[in-house]
Amino acid sequence: MTLWFLFALMTAAAVLAVLWPLRSRPAPAAAGSDLAVYRDQLEEIDRDHAAGTIGAAEAEAARVEVSRRLLAAADAAEAVKKTARAVGLGGRRITALAALIVLPLCAGGLYVLLGSPDLPGQPLAERREEQPQQNRSLASLVAQVEAHLEQNPEDGRGWEVLAPVYMRVGRYEDAVKARRNALRILGANAEREADYGEALMSAANGIITADARASFDRALKQDASHVRAKFYLGIAAEQDGQRDAAASIFREILARAPAGAPYVAFVRTALARVAGPDAAATAGPAPGAPAPSAAGPSAAGPSAPGPSAEDMAAAAQMSEGDRGEMIRGMVARLAERLKSDGSDPDGWLRLLRAYMVLGDRDKARAAAGDARRALTNEPDKLRRLEDGVKQLGIEG
Repeated sequence: MTLWFLFALMTAAAVLAVLWPLRSRPAPAAAGSDLAVYRDQLEEIDRDHAAGTIGAAEAEAARVEVSRRLLAAADAAEAVKKTARAVGLGGRRITALAALIVLPLCAGGLYVLLGSPDLPGQPLAERREEQPQQNRSLASLVAQVEAHLEQNPEDGRGWEVLAPVYMRVGRYEDAVKARRNALRILGANAEREADYGEALMSAANGIITADARASFDRALKQDASHVRAKFYLGIAAEQDGQRDAAASIFREILARAPAGAPYVAFVRTALARVAGPDAAATAGPAPGAPAPSAAGPSAAGPSAPGPSAEDMAAAAQMSEGDRGEMIRGMVARLAERLKSDGSDPDGWLRLLRAYMVLGDRDKARAAAGDARRALTNEPDKLRRLEDGVKQLGIEG
């Protein structure tokens, strides 16, 4: 009943909106204004003739033309009045009748035809209960897994499932915690070590820290052909300014890549960045070289050697300019964080290393000065910073 009452109110409002302009007679057309204009023009012609500004012939010709227009305007005004009287009250009555009868009938008929008047009401809570599991939001699913892990913190499989979701939504610190717990509970293998190193790298704004490098090294000890760990060690060498070492790693990956491997284009781009386009163009599988499988865990066991095809394909589509812009954005965010909290010597060293990789030696020197001022009251941290500055050769 409430629904039909609302429909009745809405229909009444619509009818009122139609009837309100019909409550009085329409205003007569403003044709009389044209007649006044033409009369003023005739008087002006007479004044000009009397003043001698126009001759008698010109004055007579002008009077004839204005008089003709005056007569036409008078005929038009009379026609408008006759039309208004013809429409008059009868037209308004027809319009009102249509608004009162046709509008409600059409609205009701359309609702009966297209709507569901017999469908019973259903509270919002009940509709939510009936939603299928796959339609629930990602946030609610993450919250459920987090609640489960609060009650069962030793569920390694739960941490392993949650970690990639954290990575996808940008919660990198939480991803580091989840990867660390999965390693501790489920045990180490190449894939878990590489995942942990990748989470550490993401939390550091794309800079490969000492902990991340150690994790990638452990992954290679578990599986010497693990492409993702090897590739990130190449990136670490590039970030340290060791372009030859990075190029050697990238060449090795390409030499052992199977035909059609999805990561080849991305590795070639990295090789071109450190060794030039010619080196990337000539690099490729060596004759008779063993080719590790890149099909994923199902084909290569639990420690699949390569990065995901989706991630590598997406990165390969980026232009060199876009990739450089992305790196500079990450470095800028790291610099902004260190401005607000400069007590992290590892963060300063990551920033200095990133500036050196980008070729911004002046920015690296300026950042080193800022770091010294921030750590001036912490001798141990300052000593670590100075050792890193010497290794990077920023002031040499």
